[in-house]
Amino acid sequence: MDARDVALKVINDIEVNGAYANIALGQEINRRTSQGQLSDQDRRFITELVYGTVKAGATLDWMLSNYLSRPLTKVAPIIRNILRLGMYQLFFLEKVPASAACNQAVELAKKYGHAGTVKFVNGVLRNAARSPEKIVYPDRDKQPIRYLALKYFHPEWLIERWVKRLGAAACEELCQINNNTPPLSVRTNTVKINRTELMQRLTDEGVTCQVSDWTPEGIVCYEHPGLGSLASLQEGLFQVQDESSMLVAHILGPQPGEFVIDACGAPGGKTTHIAALMNNTGKVLSTDIYEHKLTLTRENAGRLGLTNIETKALDAVNLDSMYPLKADRVLVDAPCSGLGVLRRKPDSRWRKSDEILQDLPKLQAAILASAAQCVKPGGVLVYSTCTTEPEENQNIVNAFLQAHPAFALEPAGQYLPGQKRSDSMLQLWPHTDGVDGFFIARMTRQK
Repeated sequence: MDARDVALKVINDIEVNGAYANIALGQEINRRTSQGQLSDQDRRFITELVYGTVKAGATLDWMLSNYLSRPLTKVAPIIRNILRLGMYQLFFLEKVPASAACNQAVELAKKYGHAGTVKFVNGVLRNAARSPEKIVYPDRDKQPIRYLALKYFHPEWLIERWVKRLGAAACEELCQINNNTPPLSVRTNTVKINRTELMQRLTDEGVTCQVSDWTPEGIVCYEHPGLGSLASLQEGLFQVQDESSMLVAHILGPQPGEFVIDACGAPGGKTTHIAALMNNTGKVLSTDIYEHKLTLTRENAGRLGLTNIETKALDAVNLDSMYPLKADRVLVDAPCSGLGVLRRKPDSRWRKSDEILQDLPKLQAAILASAAQCVKPGGVLVYSTCTTEPEENQNIVNAFLQAHPAFALEPAGQYLPGQKRSDSMLQLWPHTDGVDGFFIARMTRQK
């Protein structure tokens, strides 16, 4: 089993078939691990190759253009990906000798190409290894957007937005964080175990971890074997969830015995957290437009031993007619651009354009307006996203409040389970807060 061959298979699946990197990689690693083909070292190397090559996509193509006599688009996809994989190792993996990067790329070209492509791949990569000085980044002062985009593997349209809003220095910090592999964070299933006991179980299973500073259930894992091998996961002792995502249920503040609606609930991370905070009492209705995603919610609920969750396939824009003034609390974790979680989804940055920020807000506003009608007088409405952009966050909430005077904004930062903040609407950033980019606003319907 050659790690580079496995990585190439996944990379090609992402580019040619539009597969999602985290899903395609996870499936391939799980399949090979179950067949006893992968060591932990193999798993880590394959993950680095896939995520790194996909993340550096446009930059690798720009680098390759310095050594090619024809456009990269004219090269067959599999050979193109062999070149990208080779370039990533040559320029970004210091521990991989140049000879190994070139030789293994040639072997892959022999397997997937013909004599001509073997010679082509060999020539391009050995030329790059011999003449790295051909790679000259744009002048940082004269072309700051282009420089940051190429240096830190982000699309130019996004760099331009962030530089305008944050400044070049903060934008650079954010991009650097987005390129680092974030630690795995998990949420203790408090219905079955407490955090101290779970920490001990995880440690016994070979996980290096520490408690989260953000939430009382959170655990941050820095080194771990394959998740599928952990008995504690199968037993439902925890749920994989980012720390900032765990804050949403706390700011919602569900109480035992209540009726709570999670309007865009699948695949169930926040739904199951709400259910656990209610001590498995009352009812949490988790809705989603896709039935196959609700299957994941039910599977998670079953594994975690939560019986107070009900799922229903429906379009959240129609909630108002189905549950008017019925819910004690409603969560709208709206579909969004996901620009706050780019560090977890390396291919995501290349799948989006600025058009998404024109289209999504209409849907977000419609879902929020509909879900709000389900909130009882005195009840709580929370709007959250895993993005950083005002069009999807502050602008949506401000417009909603203006159009719905029965609702009042509460200071979300005061409902954090740990250290309180003064924020009326909470916007978390990877580079300043060390967690995924998340937005949370809490409102109440006046009695």
